Amino acid sequence: MRRSITHDLSSENDEEGINLTPMLDVVFIMLIFFIVTASFVKQAGIDVLKPFASTAVAKKSANILIAISAKNEIWIDNRNVKPAGVRLQIERLRAENPEGAVLIQADKDAFAETLMLVMAAAREAHVPVSIAAVN
Repeated sequence: MRRSITHDLSSENDEEGINLTPMLDVVFIMLIFFIVTASFVKQAGIDVLKPFASTAVAKKSANILIAISAKNEIWIDNRNVKPAGVRLQIERLRAENPEGAVLIQADKDAFAETLMLVMAAAREAHVPVSIAAVN
């Protein structure tokens, strides 16, 4: 007799809880929706003051962004890169996306030598190169 009473009490407690499974399904579906529809903006790592160019042309977004600061620091993928490692970083990013192109964002006070070094590294890696400017 005791056994049946405890059995009846445990079945009553199970029915009192709220079933969260449908709510979790909806949350996961919404999460997947937002991840799929979100647009991710890539940044080189620093903000630069781009030089003015009256002949600047808008271009589709490039996948490999390289920034050169006013202090001639080279930034790729939010990391400060030494000049000797620029080509390796470009090749690594190009392997991730074979259709990617390099967009160099050089500060207007950066040395032309640093810009040429980065352009040469991209060309050695056989990647198309563009330079960002303000129109």
